[in-house]
Amino acid sequence: MRVKIKHRPHWVARWLVRALGLPFKLMPKDFAGWADDTITKMGVHSTTHIDAPWHYGPTSGEGEHTTPALTIEHIPLEKCIGPGAVIDVTHKSDGDVITSEDIQKDLAESGAEVTEGTIVLIRTGRDKLQGTRDYWKRGTGMSAEATEWLINQGCVVMGIDQWGWDLPFHHQIDQAKKEGRDNLFWEGHRVGQRKPYWQMEQLVNLSALPKYGFKVCVFPLKLVGASAAPARVVAIVGDIP
Repeated sequence: MRVKIKHRPHWVARWLVRALGLPFKLMPKDFAGWADDTITKMGVHSTTHIDAPWHYGPTSGEGEHTTPALTIEHIPLEKCIGPGAVIDVTHKSDGDVITSEDIQKDLAESGAEVTEGTIVLIRTGRDKLQGTRDYWKRGTGMSAEATEWLINQGCVVMGIDQWGWDLPFHHQIDQAKKEGRDNLFWEGHRVGQRKPYWQMEQLVNLSALPKYGFKVCVFPLKLVGASAAPARVVAIVGDIP
């Protein structure tokens, strides 16, 4: 999941221009060349990103309402801008699932509301682990019923500040084995097979935000046919001058 970028210094471009036919003596004195960079390795889920319904499965909906799941280029841009609400679950221990009761309790305490178009940001505090070997192994996770509760309130774009939306894989597997359950693994994601939604992972700096009263803007790359896209996620607090 690491991102690798190859940086090319300015002088490489001078040799490219020379190869195209312009002698060095005719190059402008202030022409140092241009810098360039190439992303040599990056998965669409490698950085702060937003998942499309296609990520959760090949179809969306139930029964006669089942349709092919949407890929990331089909995300409605009007859904990518909306009022934000932060849900603080930093008290949750690693491996402890987030429930709708946790969400409703925090909303009641903060006075924030989740209505049609609200973009909900789940603050776990695990963004502090980003860049460490344990990042993908540490964290809480959204339960299926908590995820569905948000969707039922009108929230279809949501995000979390840890590696993934669900419990870390080893916690999911251990719990499934312990309880003998075949419906637990990836439960939060799998809600999106029935009720399509768009989900951000690996957010950062949610601690800098108020609980509500700000706007969220999500800017994903338009990658045709992809299950997700790297995204620049911006919070706007107060009026824009």
